[in-house]
Amino acid sequence: MKTIVTLPTYNEAENIEEIILQILTLNDTINVLVIDDNSPDGTGKIVDRLCKNNNRIKIVHRYGQRGRGIAGIEGFLKAIELNADYIIEMDADFSHNPKYIPAMLEKIETCDLVIGSRFIRGGGETGRSKIRRIISILANLYIRIMLGFPVKDCSSGYRCFRGSLLKKVDFNSFQSLGPSIVSELLLHAVIYHNAVITEIPIVFEERHKGSSKLNGKILMHNLFFIANLFLRKIQYKFSNRRLL
Repeated sequence: MKTIVTLPTYNEAENIEEIILQILTLNDTINVLVIDDNSPDGTGKIVDRLCKNNNRIKIVHRYGQRGRGIAGIEGFLKAIELNADYIIEMDADFSHNPKYIPAMLEKIETCDLVIGSRFIRGGGETGRSKIRRIISILANLYIRIMLGFPVKDCSSGYRCFRGSLLKKVDFNSFQSLGPSIVSELLLHAVIYHNAVITEIPIVFEERHKGSSKLNGKILMHNLFFIANLFLRKIQYKFSNRRLL
């Protein structure tokens, strides 16, 4: 079965080579797809060099409007085009440790989506300040209440999808440009496609090198966007009820 790990990147030159090599050593059926937002620090050039020596590594160079959401969608679409059976999304800064990939691939055999969860037994966060942990917990609780997702970690960006599930998703309807794509895609999986979901425990680690892209402005935008998703969920359920 073909597995593709998608890595959206922007200025990850300090991390990208090491994380790619760690991923590839896990299993010889795993491929890596980097979606680079024209990083000025040379991330894309590093991956170009790696691609020349290993056909399990591929890169999409993006130009124009940047964003975690847009890059994530482009990665999913490319992985589908490459006929991936399983598609894993994760961050390239080592906040998502590659060591959890084998457990994800084991669990995906019996479900549609595996989420790496910080909020189930055995999961957690390390290296973050107390205020960052509190914000993370409250933001996740807000998403769970607003959208009613049947999972503990609604904002985890470390996930493994069946390719067959992502083929059903209408990515053209997506509105998210940033990290809120995590919740928007979960809405499609849970509400629109009744996906069977499993969570495995992970420990989220503060990035090893480089600087975080998340700031107060992005956080507030995400919270407002969740309200937009709530309205879309209600509209979808109301429309379906009228058809019954």
